[in-house]
Amino acid sequence: MSDRLDCVSTMTPSVSGASRAPSGPVATGYAIRELALIRAIRARAGLGSGVRVGIGDDCAVLEPTPGAPLLATTDLLIEDIHFRRTYATPADIGWKAFAVNLSDIASMGGRPRWALVALACPGTTEVSEVEAFYAAAWTLADEHQVAVVGGDTSASPNGWIVNVTLLGEALHPPLLRSTARVGDVVAVTGPLGRSAAGLAMLSASAPPSGLEPGDVDDVTGAHLRPVPRVREGQWLAAAGGVTAMIDLSDGLVTDLAHLAEESAVGARINLARLPLSASVRRVATACGGDPLAWATSGGEDYELLFTCGAAAWERLARGLTGVTGRLPHAIGEIVDAAQGTTFLDPDGHPVALAPGFEHFSR
Repeated sequence: MSDRLDCVSTMTPSVSGASRAPSGPVATGYAIRELALIRAIRARAGLGSGVRVGIGDDCAVLEPTPGAPLLATTDLLIEDIHFRRTYATPADIGWKAFAVNLSDIASMGGRPRWALVALACPGTTEVSEVEAFYAAAWTLADEHQVAVVGGDTSASPNGWIVNVTLLGEALHPPLLRSTARVGDVVAVTGPLGRSAAGLAMLSASAPPSGLEPGDVDDVTGAHLRPVPRVREGQWLAAAGGVTAMIDLSDGLVTDLAHLAEESAVGARINLARLPLSASVRRVATACGGDPLAWATSGGEDYELLFTCGAAAWERLARGLTGVTGRLPHAIGEIVDAAQGTTFLDPDGHPVALAPGFEHFSR
C-alpha cells in the first residue's frame, strides 16, 4: 500500500493541507480490494472536531486543545492470542479493539479524540466481514466522539491482526499509576470476573444447566464487548481526591502490582470485599469454575482500579454512584512498601493468588 495512513502530525491552526485520494495499487486475487476499502473508510470517517486534514494524505493534521496535555495509547490484538474467530465475530473484534484503547484513556481521566486503525486479515476475508469490523468500531468511536483519522490495511498470511492508536486530551491533571499514597483506600468501579466467566462460557461445548436467563449473555458480552469506563474516569479526575488510577486489563493481581511498583507502596486487599456479580457466581457454580480466581487473575474486566484519600472515599463513592448509576467498591488500602502486597481471606489470613495474563510467559 503506497499511500499508507499510519502517522499523525499535530500542527498549529495556521498550517493547512490539501487532501488527496490514495494512489496505492489494487490487490488482485483477494476478496477485498485495497483501494476500494480505503475509499470506503475515508468516506465514512469524515473529519471531526480538531481534524484539519483526515484520511487521504500521508499524515492527518490535528489541532489539540490549547493547554490540554496530549494522551497517546496503542493496543495490538492478534488472533488466537487476544481473541479466537471460533467465537469472536468481526464486529466483536472491531468493538474490542476500540474499547481497550478507550479504557487506557479512561484510566488517565482523559477525553478520547482521535484514532488510527490498522487492520491485517487473510486474503480470503469477505468484504462483509471487514464492513462489520469497521461498523462496530465506529459505533464505539461515535459514542465517545472519536474521529478516525488514519491507519493502515494489509493482507495477513495467517489470521487477523488489529492495531488501534488512540489520542486523547487531559482536561484535568492526568491520573497516574505512580502517585498512590500510604493510607489511601483502594477501590474498583464495578464487578470483577465477568470477562473470565464469559471466556469460560465461550470455550464450553454447551452452556451448563442451572443458570438464570441472561447470565450467559451478561458474561459473554463482558468478554466480547467490554464497556470502557470513560465517564467514570473523567468524573474521578474532575472530582479531586483521587491519587492514582489504572484500568484492569491483565487482572487485579497483576495490575495492582503495577500500581504498587510504580508508586513504591504495598497494598492490603480484603478478598471478601471484591464485587462479584450474581451471574459470575452462578456461572462458576454451574461449570465448576472459581469466581475468586476469575475476579483476581482472569483479566479483561476493564473496570478502573483507583486509590483515594480515606477522607475523600465517601464523597467520591456517593458522587460517582449519582453520576453513573454504578456503585464503586472499596476493597483494601495502600500500605508501606515494606509490607508488600497481600490478599487476605475473610479470617485475615494471606492467600496466594495466581498472576493474570502475561505475554512471553510459559
